[in-house]
Amino acid sequence: MTLTGGMVVSRALGRYGIRTVFAVAGASHTHLLDALDRDGLQIVSSRHESGCVSAADGYARLTGRLGVALIIADQGTPNAINGIATAFHACSPVLVLIARLPNSWTEAEAEYDNAKHPLVGSISKWSRTVPTAERLAEYIDVAAKRALSGRRGPVVLQIPQEYFAATLADAGAAAQPAPSLSRAAADPAAISEAAQLLRDAKRPLLIAGAGACQGGAGESLATLSRQFGIPIAGNGLGRGVVPEDSQRSFSWPLMQIVAKEADVVCVVGARLKQRLGYGLPPRFAPQAKFIQIDVEAEELSRNRRIDVPIAADAGLATAQLLAAVQAHATALDAASHDVATRRAAWAQRGYWVRDALQERLSYLDAVAAEPLPNDAIHPLTLGRIIAEVVPEDSVFVGDGADIQNWMYGALRIREAPGFLDHYPMGAMGVGTPLAVGAAAAARELAAPGTKCRTVVLTTGDGSFGFYPAELHAAARAGLKLICVVGNDGAWGTELHGQLKALGRSVNTELGFLRYDKVGEGFGCRGEHVEQLAQLRPALEQALAHDGPTVINVLIDREAGATLKTDPRVQMILFDDLASNLKTQHSFAG
Repeated sequence: MTLTGGMVVSRALGRYGIRTVFAVAGASHTHLLDALDRDGLQIVSSRHESGCVSAADGYARLTGRLGVALIIADQGTPNAINGIATAFHACSPVLVLIARLPNSWTEAEAEYDNAKHPLVGSISKWSRTVPTAERLAEYIDVAAKRALSGRRGPVVLQIPQEYFAATLADAGAAAQPAPSLSRAAADPAAISEAAQLLRDAKRPLLIAGAGACQGGAGESLATLSRQFGIPIAGNGLGRGVVPEDSQRSFSWPLMQIVAKEADVVCVVGARLKQRLGYGLPPRFAPQAKFIQIDVEAEELSRNRRIDVPIAADAGLATAQLLAAVQAHATALDAASHDVATRRAAWAQRGYWVRDALQERLSYLDAVAAEPLPNDAIHPLTLGRIIAEVVPEDSVFVGDGADIQNWMYGALRIREAPGFLDHYPMGAMGVGTPLAVGAAAAARELAAPGTKCRTVVLTTGDGSFGFYPAELHAAARAGLKLICVVGNDGAWGTELHGQLKALGRSVNTELGFLRYDKVGEGFGCRGEHVEQLAQLRPALEQALAHDGPTVINVLIDREAGATLKTDPRVQMILFDDLASNLKTQHSFAG
């Protein structure tokens, strides 16, 4: 059979377990789209290049596989920048396949130089142009290796469009199995030192990030937490690696207010960036000992000097750490007659976090339970009811600002990967395409004859406005997706910030628009909720619907003012953005 370049690319991608791709329709990909369709891959039709890349990002985060986005050069690449940058900062393995105009059309002094990649160089791990059609599969393999190995991230591969139609004698590298990727184990000496610190700690703390999820560290972390009483906080994609139970496992936004009490902190697959307070006071104690496990050595001792740095795959290193801690415990058991007492003490020591957080958790419960005038809906109550109605294994996608803050206080993640958001870049609006990609991934991952995991997007009315057309992609693909818009009629964070600073607001009012009608216009089912009594039935109907639903929920605007004044409801903190440089690298043991 005659092979086209499009067939070779399709076969090359299929070896990586990819069954869904995301594409902005265009003539440049014609022969590739034809090959993908004939090979049985699902093609989700995106409406904007940035949305396309972010949908591939959502797919990659949920599956752990390579997410693939098809866009064109020239106008398409600038449009895709926000999606690529979001994937880069989230360490998400996305392959952006850019179709370029034919080589013969390239002018020596063209206004846009397609031979270079200046727009994506700083926000991708690797970017190249395929030099000949015969090397298509080889370049796909290199791109996949770069995206999936080490600290994951997006890669960009540009292909002159005539290569997709080219006739090739063979499939090249695509005729062989996909290359294997190795995983780095940890230095045994460092593991032993880390185990000693955890064993001797009075108030130890585990923090799990995206690397813990991507490396499959959940089982080892759960055993460490259970057997040795070590509380754990999940951040970003690391939420749910140990199911959040408000006993020992919490989200980082809740945990962070007591993290300063920890004497030993073990950071697994998370970077010490702003969300983690850079690892510095006031978020952590100056005298606390730090263990950090990261697949990339450059991440170790970022901002704060780490006492035990471990450059290794998070899953392998955490398994080694568990074995070492267990060996220490076994040795102590052999030398001690009071084994039961010590084990009971270990089991109890993780509850220092629960006890320290109890007042805050009780206050959040009281806020959610307090009825508002005219049956209005508090955003925290909205989150609590969502959590009660949807299945426990649901995938939650977070977007927006104020509404995201409230969701951090309301939602518990039970399974990883199970939480996606715009962190750490904070690009408003990407939650919608992330949810589209996650819904496609959930359908693909579901075992035959079983229901797929429910994908629930919680977003604000401001953030919803960025990429609402991506809901059309969900509707056309028949994806099950629940989009809940918390509508306070304004850019809430800015509104209340201005009211606090000026006593009035400027350019922050949006009006209470009917976003459910926007969803209906793109082929989704719409629900409009104005009173609390309407909320639960609307969610139940959305769950029963086999397709996407947009629920427009009018929420109490005054709730946002509380976020500016009451620290007990603040889950997103920015008080350390202007960190004191004198504190960096000054806490070496």
